[in-house]
Amino acid sequence: MSPVLQAPFVVRALLLLILAAGIYFLSGFIVPVLAALVIGFASWPLYRRGVAACGGNTAIAATVALLVVIGALILPLTIALHYALQEAGNFIAWLLEANRVGAPVPGWISSLPVVGERLAELWREHLGEPHALGHWVQLLSGEHLGNIYRALLTATGDLFRIALTVLFMLITLFFVYKDGARIAAQLDTVGERILPMRWQRFSRVVPATVSATVTGMGLIAVGEGVVLGVAYWIVGVPSPVLLGVATGFMALIPGGAPLSFTLVSLYLVGSGELMAGLGLFAWGSIELFIVDKTLRPRLVGGPVKLPFLPTFFGLVGGVQTMGLVGLFVGPVLMALLVAMWREWLHGMEGTQPEYAAHTEPLALPVTTEGGTRTPPADSGIPPG
Repeated sequence: MSPVLQAPFVVRALLLLILAAGIYFLSGFIVPVLAALVIGFASWPLYRRGVAACGGNTAIAATVALLVVIGALILPLTIALHYALQEAGNFIAWLLEANRVGAPVPGWISSLPVVGERLAELWREHLGEPHALGHWVQLLSGEHLGNIYRALLTATGDLFRIALTVLFMLITLFFVYKDGARIAAQLDTVGERILPMRWQRFSRVVPATVSATVTGMGLIAVGEGVVLGVAYWIVGVPSPVLLGVATGFMALIPGGAPLSFTLVSLYLVGSGELMAGLGLFAWGSIELFIVDKTLRPRLVGGPVKLPFLPTFFGLVGGVQTMGLVGLFVGPVLMALLVAMWREWLHGMEGTQPEYAAHTEPLALPVTTEGGTRTPPADSGIPPG
């Protein structure tokens, strides 16, 4: 008489139970792990060169790469966010005071030609009364002004949790560098059994898309934030660091950077600083032209060309669910969805998608007992 529960069923049930328990206990580490994967994929071409320079020793190359990431990424971002949060705190403190006594009409609004008097009248009617500003903030954001200020104080005071997240991310990044080739090879072994005909293309879309997104959009956003932030400081705009960080985030969205420096330029013109406003607008336009004509075509690419709408939804949805890391995870997920859709369409038509020609893996020297060798092209190494 056969047993009620067959052995294969019991084994699969136990595996599913262990997998579910592992996901539950590791759910708090999703954000640092994803951040480490994003940085690892984006910097993988440079890391390969470091491995070659270290004679194939991945442990030494991973240590050097981690120190470079700390010095070039973690420290500058920490300093910039520190100053930006300070300026944001001062701005919200001003909002609280303006909400308590009423916000006076700024002089640059009254001085605007043609519409200045009308705008000043509307300002006094809707913002000049006590607590009117808080009403509008709550109406637009759904949060009370005091709650926003307390949330900012909580974000600046919860340094221990942020430090732990960064620490976990750096530890994960070290092993992504050190053992990334072996992990990719193991994933390829499993993936080939699940999707034997399409795994190679799908698995190469992820690192190539992450690399294009982070290297392209990330570097351009940081560069525009720094360049325009310095320009804000030169022309004397209040809170230049906060505005520079905001411009950098806006640069991730198509059309965000020109909107940012145009609004700041209009503020300067309305404040009576005509030459400063025109100079800032001219500087931003020239910088944007140089970036769009020279840097962006070289840096932003990848096997999957995302249209504007999926990019926008990926950015907004990623930030809403995962915060800063979602800026890069969101577009990658949208790229995967677009790739799967195009793969399905081309499969029905009997043709091959365009990105298939750009998803060839690149080899990475690996240290073994017999010396340094280069794995074959199908070893699953993330591409550069």
